[in-house]
Amino acid sequence: MISFIKSAKSLNDFPDTSREVVFVGRSNVGKSSLLNALYKKDLAYVGKTPGKTRLINFFDIDGKYTAVDVPGYGFANRNMDEQITFGNMMDAYFTDRKQIKLVVCIFDGKVGQTKDDDDMIDYLKNNKLPFIVVFNKIDKLNQSEMSKLKKEKYKFLISAKEKKGIEELKDYIEAKLI
Repeated sequence: MISFIKSAKSLNDFPDTSREVVFVGRSNVGKSSLLNALYKKDLAYVGKTPGKTRLINFFDIDGKYTAVDVPGYGFANRNMDEQITFGNMMDAYFTDRKQIKLVVCIFDGKVGQTKDDDDMIDYLKNNKLPFIVVFNKIDKLNQSEMSKLKKEKYKFLISAKEKKGIEELKDYIEAKLI
């Protein structure tokens, strides 16, 4: 059974879990839509405006592992104090959470990899966290754009909206946890 565990903003609030798969990406990249498509359930709120996720949300995935939805980085409308608070919350989570087994970095296939995405990849590498890159929103790409992405070294091209590549991604995630 797939279920919501809790939302948290500090180490003291994080639930006791054993294995976590974390979903990260810029605001408006489709993190929540991807979670909902992967687990065939309305787990995460999908808003019309970016930046609605403001806490770290934990979901139990059939007792096998915990999926973690974190606030998006990038352009969401947040004042400087909120940006600092979110940055500190995320840094505490990523540096102190030993349960992280995989980070799924979601990039926008139409926008491409941004400076913020590069910074996230560098951060994950510096903290020695295992990650994969997923390009979402491939349903918005033309043949030329799709061909260009296929030449890249990235493992997954998906569309949460059209459910393309979802099962392959889910199989990969579960295989990494065995």
